[in-house]
This record gives sequence, structure tokens and C-alpha cells, in this order.
Amino acid sequence: MRELPCYPGSPPQGFTGERTMDRKYQFSWDLLGDISQGRPNLGPVTRLEVYRLMQFCLRDVLEQNLGKQKADEVFYQAGYLAGSEFFNNVLGPQDDFNEFVRSLQNALKEMGVGILRVEEADLETGSFVVTVSEDLDCSGLPELDYEICIYDEGFIAGLMESFTGRKFKVKEVDCWCTGDRTCRFTAQVID
Repeated sequence: MRELPCYPGSPPQGFTGERTMDRKYQFSWDLLGDISQGRPNLGPVTRLEVYRLMQFCLRDVLEQNLGKQKADEVFYQAGYLAGSEFFNNVLGPQDDFNEFVRSLQNALKEMGVGILRVEEADLETGSFVVTVSEDLDCSGLPELDYEICIYDEGFIAGLMESFTGRKFKVKEVDCWCTGDRTCRFTAQVID
């Protein structure tokens, strides 16, 4: 097993790299807490700069410690987990694709994540193109000549798999950071 940068020598005792009940940071929807109780004056809203500060500092540290490819994999996997959990805890089971899209559009807009549009949808082949305008992660950033919304790729993959029961590969093809003014993603079934 590879040495972890934050644990000199060897990984902590019992660490296997797999999800187990004894993990310290295993995700649970309950970890989001009771915001009305915990923030009675400030509520659920924060400034976008604070979110991006956390995201881009975390991404920087991951890249320094794990390398670019592994950092991207971690962001995709985190987005995938978030998309799956979002589906299960916010949207709930859906049978109709149009209702799924409407529910998702409303939730993402209401939460200030972005404005989702479906440009192409082929349910039979499992091929989709979606856009997210005013994206939480990148809208307004400087041009960087590369797509940056890797977390969003995973998030969309988690949502699509949760809805369809089929695995998806999602790739951002247009991004604010590449000069476009909306983020565009292709989603394709891979099973």
C-alpha cells in the first residue's frame, strides 16, 4: 500500500481504502446537520467566494499530495457520491425522465447551484448533453484553457446512475474557463 502524505510511515491501523463502519469521515446525509438550529441568524446561505476558497484550496492540496490525475479522480468520485446522495435525499425516486429533469432543475436553481438545461436526451441509447449556466464552481473564473468542473462531472454521473440504474461516464466539453459562458457535459451509458 502506498504511503499517505498525512500519515508518515504507514497508513493508520485498520486503513484498507474501503468503506467501513469504523471510518472517521464516512459520508452520511446527517453530517449536513440541522441548519435552522445551528444557524438561526445566518441561515443556509453563504458567499460563493467562501465555497470556492474551500474547493480550490482543497484541490490544490490534493494535487500537491496526490498528483493531478489522482486529484481529478478524487473530485470526480466526490461529485459522484454527492450526486447519488442528492438524488436519494433531495429528489427521491423518479420514474418519469421529464419529471426527474424538472425536479432537478428546480432544486439546483433554488439552492443556487446553477441553471440546468437538457440539450439532447436519448433514453434508449443512454446519451445526453446537458448544460449548467451560472455554475457554482466556475462561472466568472478567469480563462484557463482547460475544463475545471470535474466534481460536476461526477455529480451528474451519480444523478444519472441513480435515476436510470445504469453506469455513466460524464465529460465536460465546454466550460466558462475555456471561454464558453455555460458548462456543457456529455453523459453516456458505459454498461
